[in-house]
Amino acid sequence: MWLINSSIGRKVVMSVTGISLILFLTFHCCMNIVALFSGEAYNTICELLGANWYAVVATLGLAFLAVVHIVYAFILTIQNRKARGDNRYEVPTTVNAGKVEWASKNMLVLGIIILLGLLLHLFNFWYNMMFAELFGIEGLAHAPGDGFGWIVETFSCPVYVVLYVIWIVAIWLHLTHGFWSALQTLGWSGKTWFCRWKMIGLIYVTLLMLGFLVVVLAFAFGCAPSLCDGSCGHSCC
Repeated sequence: MWLINSSIGRKVVMSVTGISLILFLTFHCCMNIVALFSGEAYNTICELLGANWYAVVATLGLAFLAVVHIVYAFILTIQNRKARGDNRYEVPTTVNAGKVEWASKNMLVLGIIILLGLLLHLFNFWYNMMFAELFGIEGLAHAPGDGFGWIVETFSCPVYVVLYVIWIVAIWLHLTHGFWSALQTLGWSGKTWFCRWKMIGLIYVTLLMLGFLVVVLAFAFGCAPSLCDGSCGHSCC
């Protein structure tokens, strides 16, 4: 099958899975922003998702996309190194000649940092929420459905805050390259639209990652409005 055996096919798979993951991040960011303003509303969303069958199915689908994206990234990296030495990702001639973006040369390193951050995130949230609910784990600091409580708990730790900031920066660097690269692979980036997609991607990804960063820092410094609204029993006042 050409999607598995050919270089172009693998890049198409990388592009489609990458765009799908960006869409998920958009949903996740919108959900997190709700936590800034209302702990009660955020927990309502968590309860609607939780360990319900549709949330479990969506999680499995998301996990499949992530695994395929990661595996193909390693395959393409090895393939590119064999073909072009240290030039891991081909940069089109329409970009400044002779100048290769740092992110494009270090996508594997960024990918590893993102993977480690993902494992930490799964431990802090997915394990304590969906997994705990599915398998009836007791004795946790908060109930599985108390997503707001887990946010407050996690970002009260300075070490986690620093690690999440590093993770968010790595994702930003990864996506600013991956966004336009995916569209180019799918044939949606001609000479006219190449620079436009780069700018659109930069703006979109920057706003997306700023959304995540604001949530982390707001809870880290205790300045999220939801911390003082008393709606969820986690008032800071």
